[in-house]
Amino acid sequence: MNINDFIVQVALPEHRVFAEEICEEMAESAKARGTGIAKRSPEYVAGKMVDGKSVIAFHKDGSWAGFCYIETWTHGQFVANSGLIVSPKYRKAGLAHAIKEKIFELSRQKYPKAKIFGLTTGLAVMKINSDLGYEPVTYSELTQDEEFWKGCQSCVNFEILKMKERKNCMCTAMLYDPVEQKHEVAKKFAEELHKKPKLYERFMRIKQRLVLKTKSPNKKGPKSLFLMFSVLFK
Repeated sequence: MNINDFIVQVALPEHRVFAEEICEEMAESAKARGTGIAKRSPEYVAGKMVDGKSVIAFHKDGSWAGFCYIETWTHGQFVANSGLIVSPKYRKAGLAHAIKEKIFELSRQKYPKAKIFGLTTGLAVMKINSDLGYEPVTYSELTQDEEFWKGCQSCVNFEILKMKERKNCMCTAMLYDPVEQKHEVAKKFAEELHKKPKLYERFMRIKQRLVLKTKSPNKKGPKSLFLMFSVLFK
């Protein structure tokens, strides 16, 4: 099984029949990972299909294979590609990467001036995002829209996020800025992750120590996570 066995497309209104199955798989996947996600109803997912703000994938036999949708924050200044899910039986075929590429392309078409961002704890998603030009950033560079942060309430790490006053948590923040376009730096990060996947494990250990460490109220956090990565890449 490979990526040629799938069709990845912008979801259409008639695909609403898959909304409930998609939501169930999102919940099961989060449960298996031991993390929380912003829970969405089948009606919400169906609405994204009707509005042309989602991407869906099918196996060549017609069965549902994957999904992702667009959310906008701060009056369209920020865009998140949310709810990425691949059916368990179709994983490890490159489908997640194909869906992320398609939803990224759709986001750029609909919101060409918006910053595209995401929060993740997974190496696979970090690799995909880096390939697309995202770079790791601090939480202060993300949207400060209250509605977005409410979505973190269902995560097992929400208390840490509150304790850190939304300045840090276990997730890594990643951002694509169409204006600054620091894509060469992001490309370097992606290359290093592919060549040295154990760097990610080191990074997460360091990040966990920093997140859980009690910090002096007068001490400021790093302006860029690349300071940390530059040390790891040596």
